[in-house]
Amino acid sequence: MKDEIVTALKTAFPDANIDLELSGNRAELAIVSSAFAGLARVRRQQAVYACIQQFIADGSLHAVTMRVLTPDEARAG
Repeated sequence: MKDEIVTALKTAFPDANIDLELSGNRAELAIVSSAFAGLARVRRQQAVYACIQQFIADGSLHAVTMRVLTPDEARAG
């Protein structure tokens, strides 16, 4: 399932650096993409959820913790 989730995210955010850890149906996700520039945190998360909604809907994912940054924010730490 990890590969399918990463593929879905890479389709929407081609320049993204993605770190995904799965534990059962729980995911910890860190994604860095220039696509998030100018978007509020909630809008960024909504964009990510839109990509992985199918996994949530079918029960493959239950809980998702995410960190969603632009490249500049990631460099700043």
